[in-house]
Amino acid sequence: MAETIIQPPIEFETPRLRLRQWRESDLAPFAALAADPEVMAFLLPLPTRADSDALASSLKARIAANGWGLWAVEHKDSGEFAGFTGLNAPLAALPFSPCVEIGWRFARQWWGQGLATEAARGALQVGFERLGLDEIVAFTALGNLRSAAVMERIGMHEDLPGAFDHPSVPEGHALRRHRLFRIGRPRR
Repeated sequence: MAETIIQPPIEFETPRLRLRQWRESDLAPFAALAADPEVMAFLLPLPTRADSDALASSLKARIAANGWGLWAVEHKDSGEFAGFTGLNAPLAALPFSPCVEIGWRFARQWWGQGLATEAARGALQVGFERLGLDEIVAFTALGNLRSAAVMERIGMHEDLPGAFDHPSVPEGHALRRHRLFRIGRPRR
């Protein structure tokens, strides 16, 4: 009988951040982030604490199972939980599935410091160099200019005409229409 070797989850650092597996101590700051209407302005809906804890548990389980995912982001100097960033294979049936997406969400106190861009660049490097992905996508609601700007800063290009209706957002809702961005593995 062949022995199964389980690899530890990928964790990595950028100059200012540590992207790691989720911890129990992340739950309260994650719940605060998720309860902030400004942070969640382009996401549905504002979760309860139980919903937030369940999402963190799900993200942790996916990292444990796959070795990668949407990692908790820790600010190295302060040791504080700042949000999450990483790679995800969406469960929703999207027009461009199957795919691996990059995503991020940070508490408002960390906005405007380039941390989402820094963390996303690190996640892209993991995706291309360690996971061997050929392409990574990102998508956001049409009005989410902040996330679209991060997508552009990390070298992604909008897929035109890649706009689509997100199947998890109710018909008629203002956030249903999304923009699609792509980036391919760098050529050497």
